[in-house]
Amino acid sequence: MIPTARQLVLATLDRQLLLERARLGVADAVRRVCALQAQSPASPYLALWNRVRDFDPADLDAAFAERRVVKATLMRITLHVVHADDYAPFHAAMASRLRDSRLFDRRFTSTGLDPAEVDAVLPELAEFLAAPHTGPEVEGEVTRRFGEHAHRVWWALRTYAPLHHNPVGGPWAFRPPNTYLAAPRTGAPSHPDAAAGVRRLLLAYLRAFGPASAQDFARFTLLTRSATDQALRELGDQVVRVAGTGRGALLDLEGATVPAPDTPAPPRLLPMWDSTLLAHAVPGRVMPPQFRPLVVRRNGDVLPCLLVDGQVAGVWRAVDGGIEMTAFRALDGVARRGLTEEAQRLSVLLGDRDPAVYRRYGHWWDKGLPAVGNTRFVKG
Repeated sequence: MIPTARQLVLATLDRQLLLERARLGVADAVRRVCALQAQSPASPYLALWNRVRDFDPADLDAAFAERRVVKATLMRITLHVVHADDYAPFHAAMASRLRDSRLFDRRFTSTGLDPAEVDAVLPELAEFLAAPHTGPEVEGEVTRRFGEHAHRVWWALRTYAPLHHNPVGGPWAFRPPNTYLAAPRTGAPSHPDAAAGVRRLLLAYLRAFGPASAQDFARFTLLTRSATDQALRELGDQVVRVAGTGRGALLDLEGATVPAPDTPAPPRLLPMWDSTLLAHAVPGRVMPPQFRPLVVRRNGDVLPCLLVDGQVAGVWRAVDGGIEMTAFRALDGVARRGLTEEAQRLSVLLGDRDPAVYRRYGHWWDKGLPAVGNTRFVKG
């Protein structure tokens, strides 16, 4: 049976734990959804609040502190939170792409340094970061070897070297200046398990976002089509092809199912850069194309979204001890009540941690966002 467009939306929400909050520990939940986007320290917490029943932020604090989940630069050359056991294979899959994004960038090539000189520093860097150090401290260490070029060398290394961001406390575990710690397993960027890493990442991606196309996987990771094709050949019948509603076939795990088309999708208040919005080729499954320019700003910021019946319907922000919701289309009474209940619960969580979360992104609202008579404020 060919899944309908609606079923593909529901499949994404189901596998992302957004149809019903799951009774899972935070590390298991992170693994279930593959990875959580983490440019903003608050986002993994709010992502799990949307997905885990009775979520307690202290549980994620503990998981970071105990390194059961880790924060590092991975897919799309950006920060993600992943299960600790997934970090090494995911990094192996991404290492070449991460390295090339920096060592072939003009900001590095203008130094005149040979990339091999930087690669040679990896063992020393791992030894130095056996204990946590701030970025300025690491750059100071790198200066001893690279002098005036240390800033750009460290800019490259902190992207592709096997490093974790080390939690330092605060409302969301991480705060400036960033502190780094060597990953338990280190190695050269040409890690021999790269192909195995791509296979594991592809399986995790389909478990979390399938059915999906090879183009979708490329969007999520920025890996090449050749790497994906090799992984598919090696995975054999673990991955099956599913007829899609568009021109190309979709991929999924053997035995995976999709929800019935009449399955209800509850309202959600997604965090900034929620992976659900970034896991499929543009415009994605839950983003109406006409709203994309309002949610995905010109510099790449992805605003915190209102999700109604499985589709982005507006944005939200924390203001004056409460939640302001701005809808881009008319909402019925059921949707408004559902969003209000979610906002009330979110306001309680933020009140205990950071009532003005995402404050630095308020300028997007100051520049004006269109509303359809549905801006609502929920007092905390």
